[in-house]
Amino acid sequence: AYIDDFEFYKSAQGPTGKVYNHLVWSDEFNGSGSLDASKWYHQTKLPDGVSWYNGEIQHYTNQDSNAYVSDGMLHLVARKESFTDQGVTKTHTSARLNSKFVFTYGRVEVRAKLLSGVGTWPAIWMLGANFDSVGWPTCGEIDIMEQKGWDKNKVLGTCHWSNNGNYAGYGLDTTVSNTSSSFHIYKLEWTEGGSIKFFVDNQQK
Repeated sequence: AYIDDFEFYKSAQGPTGKVYNHLVWSDEFNGSGSLDASKWYHQTKLPDGVSWYNGEIQHYTNQDSNAYVSDGMLHLVARKESFTDQGVTKTHTSARLNSKFVFTYGRVEVRAKLLSGVGTWPAIWMLGANFDSVGWPTCGEIDIMEQKGWDKNKVLGTCHWSNNGNYAGYGLDTTVSNTSSSFHIYKLEWTEGGSIKFFVDNQQK
């Protein structure tokens, strides 16, 4: 997958009320080599000491071969290779990146081109910063863009939360037939009033 623009906006007062156009954090992925460590960190620790969730078969690594900057883009690469970490050997590697920016309410825009291979499951998503203390789904989750491994012609935007200890969720999907051959802008607007809107190429879904 390729990402050439990642931006967070907060609200500012416009002529007709609040608008989300005050840029507070971004990465244009200029330069080459490793990610900017002041903005990102690699999440590599196996959550249960054995594997990741949902039957994922890869190790997430901090190798530049899995995530690197070149040609004005972030390159995220899934590889078929034997890799041992934390005492566990797996047959594939990839990257799982967390930004070091925490926010509540605002606009997120990501311009990305996704993977084409069946079985890959790219996602641009957010977890509550209190995940370590309360767990999932109590921390909440907002998927700005998610693409299931078996359907490369659809993208999803989904909210997950806890309803008195029980899982609850709501999402939308839309057809985008060229996600792996063209860049698209995936956008989320989360307002102080509690509204959450998903967009693809500035079209609300």
